[in-house]
Order: sequence, then structure tokens, then C-alpha cells
Amino acid sequence: MSPPNASADFDPQLAALLPALAGYVPVRMTLEQLEHFRTLSRVTREDLIGDAEVHCVDHVIRGYQGAEITVSVITRKDHVTPGPAVYHIHGGGMVMGTRFAGAKPLVEWALRHDAVCVSVEYRLAPEHPAPTLVEDCYAGLAWMAANAGALRFDPGRLVIFGGSGGGGLAAGTTLLARDRKGPRLAGQLLQCPMLDDRNDTESARRYEGVGVWDRVSNLTAWRAVLGDRQGGPDVSVYSAPARATDLRGLPPTFIDVAAAETFRDEAMAYARGILAAGGECELHVWGGAFHGFYDIAPQSGLARACIAARDGWLGRMFARR
Repeated sequence: MSPPNASADFDPQLAALLPALAGYVPVRMTLEQLEHFRTLSRVTREDLIGDAEVHCVDHVIRGYQGAEITVSVITRKDHVTPGPAVYHIHGGGMVMGTRFAGAKPLVEWALRHDAVCVSVEYRLAPEHPAPTLVEDCYAGLAWMAANAGALRFDPGRLVIFGGSGGGGLAAGTTLLARDRKGPRLAGQLLQCPMLDDRNDTESARRYEGVGVWDRVSNLTAWRAVLGDRQGGPDVSVYSAPARATDLRGLPPTFIDVAAAETFRDEAMAYARGILAAGGECELHVWGGAFHGFYDIAPQSGLARACIAARDGWLGRMFARR
């Protein structure tokens, strides 16, 4: 397996971490290697919660075509008063990960904002190709909104959040909510989102074999999700939101992306599309960073700045009425 390549584009503090990640991050990943990376990407409830003063309660709900899926509800132990809420969709290229992966901010937001946070265990490709993934995510959002009273949150202060593959699914779920006149979202928070199955942007080509998720791994994942439709004309905007030509009527949006990663150009294009449609979008492109840097190196200067920007935006959304 090829090691992650260093690049002159990377911040020296981040570039120094890459050699130790060889074999642990999916660069040039093939479908045959997927189980290896699934094992590495598993995060348990105990990994997430630790000794934090929160409750984490599971509910089994109906996903796409009536199949059972699980959502976990994270709340502060003293939670009583209805307030803000976050619906989380985990990353992992839509082919790996669990509902606890990338969910550490949910614990922090529950404690800091007394937010009710829900994370969904959507089914993964290739075992469950499109549209199952985004439909499972929409089902979880609809369940959460329908149970706002029982979960004790204000349905007018509900933000959707996802990173990487979960960011793309969050964008697709938001489009579904708009088009089906479903739950009204107060915002969508998309970190390094995976939006475009065509995989042919300048940043996708530039960072092939580089960083922690590259063009080859991206193609493997999209083919798992879409099969032979990948890259062709018959791809739903809900599965690949970069295909959407109508971005009107979306909630306030936060998008960030690393400057030195595959998803840079598609994330920037999506932000431009929202702004061109008259929407509200805050975009951050973090120079010198690779994909998922805020999780991999949270103590780095770039990650601290990224997390502060993200959390600041979320706080402003929560403060709106």
C-alpha cells in the first residue's frame, strides 16, 4: 500500500504527521481494501462519550423502505429546557464509519449549548447503494423533527451537520427536506463535503495519491454508491448534490474545506452556487490543510482556527430565532 505523499502544498506542521499515517488512511483505496479501513474507522459509544456528563440513548426507527436503522440521541444529563438541536451524519466516504465517528463535537455542543444531538446509523455502500444512504438520512431527520417535543428541543433551531461523505449526505438530505417540504432547517454545516461523483476537478487531479483521501479512493467510494451510473447522466442530485442546478431556498450554510484536498473545488463551487441563488453561505478554505485535518490534528494551529470558525457560526445560528 502506498504511503500518503507529502506535498509542498501542506502546512509543515500537518505534513510532518503524514508518514505515521501510512496504512491507516485510505489513499489509493480499492474495494478489496475496504474491510481493512472499515475496521480502522470504527468508533464505539465508549470512545465517543468517555466520562462526559451526557446521556446517549438509542432508538430504532424506520429507514428507507421500512428497514430498521438506529439513531443515538446525545443530551446533557441535566437537559430539560427545549433549545437548539443538531442532526449529525457521519463521514467515511459513504462506505465506512459508524454513527459515533466524527461525533465528538456533538458531545461538546450538548455540554456547551444544551443542544439535543442525534446521529444516524445509515446503511453503507456497496451493500446498500443509492438512494438508500440519503433516504436513511432523511428518515432520521424526519423522525427527529417529528419527535421534537419528546426529545425536548426547539424545531425552529435544528441544524444539520456532516463531514466528508456525511457532508455530502447532509447536503442531499437538506435538498430532500426542501423539495419534500419536510423539516425546516435553521442551517446546514458541511465540513470538507463529498459532493461530486464526477471526480474530475482540478483539485481531484492534483491530489491523486496525496494526503489522506485521494481521487482513487473517491472513485472507489462513488462507484460503490452509484455503480455504473457514476460519472454518467443518470445521477440524482440528492445522492450527488454537486449535480443540483437549483440551490434556491436552502438554509444558511457553512462550508469549509482544505485547500490541499480532493474536495476543494467541488466544495467551493457548491458555496458559489448557493450564493448565486441568493442564499446565505459562509465559506472557509484552509490553506496548507489536508482532508479531515481538524479531526486528525485538532491541536494544530489550522485545526484550532477551523474549529473556532465552525463553532462560532453554529453559535450564531443557535442564537437566531
